[in-house]
Amino acid sequence: MNWLKSMLSDGCNGSVSSKRVITLLAFILCSYGFIASIHGYHMDTKLFDSMMYIVIAGLGFTASEKFAKKD
Repeated sequence: MNWLKSMLSDGCNGSVSSKRVITLLAFILCSYGFIASIHGYHMDTKLFDSMMYIVIAGLGFTASEKFAKKD
C-alpha cells in the first residue's frame, strides 16, 4: 500500500495529489472501457475520448511538475 501512496503523492510535500488520483481513475475507466469494447459492448465514443483526454492532460501536467522550479 505504501507504493500506491508514494505513486500518488507529489514531489513537494509528500501529500496525495488530486491530479494524480483523477488521472489514475480516468485511466482505469479507459482501460475498462477498452476491454469492454473488445468483448462486444457498445459505448459512446465521445465519452471514451473525453476520458482519454483527461488521462493525457493529467499525465502531461504530472510530467511537467518534474521540470518546474520549486520554491
